[in-house]
Amino acid sequence: MSLKGSCHCGATQFEVTEAPASVTSCNCSYCSKRGGLWAYYTLAQFKLTTARDRVSTYQWGGYFGQHHFCGICGCTTYGESPDWVDYKPDYANPKIGVNARLFDDFDLSAVPVEHVDGKNSW
Repeated sequence: MSLKGSCHCGATQFEVTEAPASVTSCNCSYCSKRGGLWAYYTLAQFKLTTARDRVSTYQWGGYFGQHHFCGICGCTTYGESPDWVDYKPDYANPKIGVNARLFDDFDLSAVPVEHVDGKNSW
């Protein structure tokens, strides 16, 4: 079952190949201020369906990840980063973290939430 999602104004839209089995809530400074619940996918499972020029990007720290948001309404939409194993980046396995709060017609309350202590671990 593929899912579609979009920012508030609809300028940034995307699709994923399947519903998430779980989502991640992280308490690091970025995630706690942006408020996303993250569903992770491989690059092949994610498709941006609107023009890339509608997407703005924020990078910080070691510049290993790209945090994308709508350049018009500001919603946090998705990010690109290496996979993380034991709080260490695995650059051979990139992934897309999608803000699951943006999925259209999807009951997010039925999905288990995994909590990550990024505040004390990154």
